[in-house]
Amino acid sequence: MCPQFVSGNQVEFSAEIMVHRDALKNVNNSDVMLFPRVLVCMACGFSQFTVPKPEIMLLASDSPNDEGLTMAAAG
Repeated sequence: MCPQFVSGNQVEFSAEIMVHRDALKNVNNSDVMLFPRVLVCMACGFSQFTVPKPEIMLLASDSPNDEGLTMAAAG
């Protein structure tokens, strides 16, 4: 269920996502490519995906904080 629009009209898609690190201090750290399944609300565009554990480890190894396993975006 979409937490933004309370809609059950959601569709799952394959995706390619490149995670770029913020700030110049991370310019030498490599970006991380993800291939998650993305759940998209067809009513409002709210999207959600889970980052696999190996990619979490890559992000955590070069990142000052660990944001958790799930990322979401609202459009």
